[in-house]
Amino acid sequence: QVRLVESGGGSVQAGGSLRLSCKASGATYSTYYMAWFRQAPGTEREGVASIDNLKSTTYAQSVKGRFTISQDTAKSTLYLQMNNVKPEDTSMYYCAATDRYFSDHDMVLAPAQYNYWGQGAQVTVSS
Repeated sequence: QVRLVESGGGSVQAGGSLRLSCKASGATYSTYYMAWFRQAPGTEREGVASIDNLKSTTYAQSVKGRFTISQDTAKSTLYLQMNNVKPEDTSMYYCAATDRYFSDHDMVLAPAQYNYWGQGAQVTVSS
């Protein structure tokens, strides 16, 4: 029903910047939250940042102050601006959306609460 396609991944030096994009199509009107997640080999998938329909944002502590999530609703595109990247930011990054309304704010960065996912974009940070 909702299709998500990420772009903008690649390799970057530590301290550099990168911007990820996620183009949404389909029944996007039903989406209440969108978010970025990441998962490196051998690790659990973790929430990076989320944004709701009122543009309220939430960030993981590990990226706070360095990453910025934004959304262009007219273009149905989600962005993740990554600044001052670190080697530990190396991961596969996934765009996600959900048509659910959360009763607990802590759920906005929980992977299990999202029902639409992109294919992923690899980000590699070298030192």
